[in-house]
Amino acid sequence: MPDEIVRVGVGVLVMNAEGKILLGKRKSKLGEGTFSLPGGHLEFGETPEECAKRELKEETDLDGSDFEVISLSNDIAYEKHYITIGVIVRKFSGEVKIMEVDKLESWDWYDVKKLPAPLFFPSAEFIDNFLQNIFYK
Repeated sequence: MPDEIVRVGVGVLVMNAEGKILLGKRKSKLGEGTFSLPGGHLEFGETPEECAKRELKEETDLDGSDFEVISLSNDIAYEKHYITIGVIVRKFSGEVKIMEVDKLESWDWYDVKKLPAPLFFPSAEFIDNFLQNIFYK
């Protein structure tokens, strides 16, 4: 039976100087074995940009600044209803680390023309919006 609560997720698009994006291989129950952007749930009182900054640090240990909302999707997947806000980070520093070893197998940089499969559904939607320069679909 589907969960009838609408959740708000925030995905973070991190692109390095070579134009590659950061994706992690998930090992948590939701989306196990798929590749995902950093991200998580919006907490009460947070802006999407604050959530993106917090999740980026919690999941990768990267420090980000200059965040911008560039994508929005409204989807039902994995028997859950999500509004996903896509945020790009324009500046970041640090070295990528696996901070949540129980949820993630690896972080790697991928060429947007050669992405791994399968992609975690919300990340796939956000990346597609980014590549097509579409805010919402």
